[in-house]
Amino acid sequence: MFDVGPLTDRLPRVDAVIGDGIERVVLLKHRRRLQRLDSQRALEPGPGWWAQGEPPPREGCRLDVLIDGAEAFGAIARAILDAERSVWITGWHLAPHFELVRGQPTRSIGALLADAAERLDVRVLVWAGAPVPLFHPTRREVTGSVAALTRATRIRCEPDPREHPFHCHHEKTVVVDGRVAFVGGIDITDMAGDRFDTPDHPARRRQGWHDVATRLQGPVVRDVAEHFALRWSELTGEALEIPEPPGPAGPHTVQVVRTVAEGMYDRVPNGDFRVLESYVRAIRGAERLIYLENQFLWAPEITERLADKLRHPPSDAFRMVILLPARANNGQDDTVGQVAVLEEADREHRLLVATLRSLSGQRDDRLYIHAKVGIVDDRWLTVGSANLNAHSLFNDTEMNVVTQDRDLARDTRVRLWAEHLEVEAATVAERDTAEVVDELWRPVAGAQLERLRRGEPPTHRLLALPGVSRRARRLLGPLDGLFTDG
Repeated sequence: MFDVGPLTDRLPRVDAVIGDGIERVVLLKHRRRLQRLDSQRALEPGPGWWAQGEPPPREGCRLDVLIDGAEAFGAIARAILDAERSVWITGWHLAPHFELVRGQPTRSIGALLADAAERLDVRVLVWAGAPVPLFHPTRREVTGSVAALTRATRIRCEPDPREHPFHCHHEKTVVVDGRVAFVGGIDITDMAGDRFDTPDHPARRRQGWHDVATRLQGPVVRDVAEHFALRWSELTGEALEIPEPPGPAGPHTVQVVRTVAEGMYDRVPNGDFRVLESYVRAIRGAERLIYLENQFLWAPEITERLADKLRHPPSDAFRMVILLPARANNGQDDTVGQVAVLEEADREHRLLVATLRSLSGQRDDRLYIHAKVGIVDDRWLTVGSANLNAHSLFNDTEMNVVTQDRDLARDTRVRLWAEHLEVEAATVAERDTAEVVDELWRPVAGAQLERLRRGEPPTHRLLALPGVSRRARRLLGPLDGLFTDG
């Protein structure tokens, strides 16, 4: 009988070699693309942590981090109810029936916007949907949701079809009266999962959802409004009057960064790749901690820099924690393959890759990690819509906000870690980051993985992601980058 054992053992190594080769081609392709567009600084930025170009960092702002859907949607609903002049929304998809507020009374986004449109300007931009009905939302699904949203109302809603093949409009923003804006990762929809969830993430006999958004006040709000106006004008030919920048509203300096592919809008002919630039700058400067929450992790421009930090740790205290979904809606094999790159580079056990589950007693359900958060050294924080894949960094329209406010970065990390570790915030705040990773994150996540492997019920939401075992996972991310990432 033919012995397949040695061949099976060699396949992952062959897979990795081919994947590495394709990855080098992808990196070269992306580098040449940025050079052609005079945007090479996204990969080779100068000194400093702020992205260069427009818009610059804005002083005098207030940035509130809204963790999980219940907090974010409640804040958005209150802002719409208080609106006096305008409500402008962008999204990947918007479901008119989606309830921003649960319980009594419930408030759906469609009803809120319809009521608001009777007294003020309400405009919505959504992605027009996948032109080939292999992905969701399809063109037909979007047409139906737009019709339902606008029927017998004064709401203006425009589907935007200006995507490159295989890509979409992915940003999620709300601007109210030009005085308050919301930027983050949460779509106002239940397509592919109900985004409404609470920090305790109870098992609901359906997939739970962890996400993060921000509320902005102060001068930075105008930058969000100007981006909406640019897209609206290019799509409809109608110029919008943008309110004057709000006055100072808080202690934070905040910068808006975007991804816009070249050739999509006339006013951004060479595109905008400053989300990538922001991450490159922050990872380069990291000394003690890189903490990431993301739906995907398969951009080689990011993973190669993370791997380099693990191979050459900048300090003994350096740690890296990455929170990912147990199984992404798509791209799961791509992400796991890139995690393998980091695991191979992690010679000193500084890396932890984990996920979360919804949990009520011994009942557990899937919990989808959809947040897009980056925290470095408790000095740099980004929240937005951009995933760590080449779609979000090169092709989809995306928006993130960035701040270097140390108190806010640290407070956000403490809040997130307390939620995920199921401990009081003081337990996290009073201890060194490396100590929390080594003595709380790693033991809890590892113990829960062992319980899973033994078929025992979970006792905690946190779960370490197991290492790579399936062949071909290392190869798929580079292949995706080669054929679909611009």
